[in-house]
Amino acid sequence: MKAVLMDGFGGVEVLKVGEAERPVPGEGQVLVKVIATTVNRPDLVQREGKYPPPPGDSEILGLEVAGTIEELGPGVTGCQPGDRVMSLVGGGACAEYAVAYADHLMPIPASMSFEEAACVCESYITAFLNIFMIGGLKNNNTTIIHGGGGGVNTAGIQLCKALVPDTKIIVTAHPSKIERVKELGADLLIDFTTTPDFSEAVKEFTNKKGVDVILDHVGAKYLAPNMNSLGYAGRLVIIGVISGIKAELNLALMMVKRQQIIGSVLRSRPVKDKAAIVAEFTRTALPKFADRTIVPIIEKVFPIEEVVAAHRMMEEDKHFGKIVLKIQ
Repeated sequence: MKAVLMDGFGGVEVLKVGEAERPVPGEGQVLVKVIATTVNRPDLVQREGKYPPPPGDSEILGLEVAGTIEELGPGVTGCQPGDRVMSLVGGGACAEYAVAYADHLMPIPASMSFEEAACVCESYITAFLNIFMIGGLKNNNTTIIHGGGGGVNTAGIQLCKALVPDTKIIVTAHPSKIERVKELGADLLIDFTTTPDFSEAVKEFTNKKGVDVILDHVGAKYLAPNMNSLGYAGRLVIIGVISGIKAELNLALMMVKRQQIIGSVLRSRPVKDKAAIVAEFTRTALPKFADRTIVPIIEKVFPIEEVVAAHRMMEEDKHFGKIVLKIQ
């Protein structure tokens, strides 16, 4: 089968499209004929040799698939070949065929294209898990979602508008993306290039109350302003550390305000945990995609042969929403 392969670790120059062995579904798995997938930031980190796939998962890049079921593995019931599905995978999505656990599958609504469906699992489930299931965001709360314009950020805004419409949303964004983020429904936009300490703007916006939930992928650089922005019993959920892993924490402030700092990753969670997360997402959020309340935002669709250009676009951080790879 055709697949995106790597000639060692490094920059985009290590990527190539070549032939790989077609995978075989194991117990509780299905073989998916992949129509489309996406490029996510973890793919870049894996390409650099810093984010290996979980044990037993494919070394091929790619964390989400949209396509049709080609073959059922042992013990699989409740689906059949030809079904349109989308799924999280631990790796292997950048290929003509990939294996996925049957209980990680979601049906693709008739109203969605394969390209749109390819955008759902990694970004939207990540945002849903961390903002709602872990962060506990509710209506009439206030949240900060960092990284305006990225896949998880835009997914988070759309989910908040659809599921908790009375929540106030604060977003830090590059000035080139502020207007588009505003169109999605953010209530306060902060230019992170001119306001690295956003806590004062947050305090003013919230009348010094602070926010209830923060979703952060920046890490060390934002720890202090994040904690200063949290209100009483607020939750900071950290899903990335692009600015570093070490920072100073004011423990007294955290104790007095009963704040929580929660670290979270999705890819390495046990299979059963992912299944429970997918089930809750399917129940709560998927109907919003079916009725087009939420429409995934696609920056560009690249054919698999242009995977280098797709990775380069992600590296340059000029995209808004998702970068899609059309596999076949």
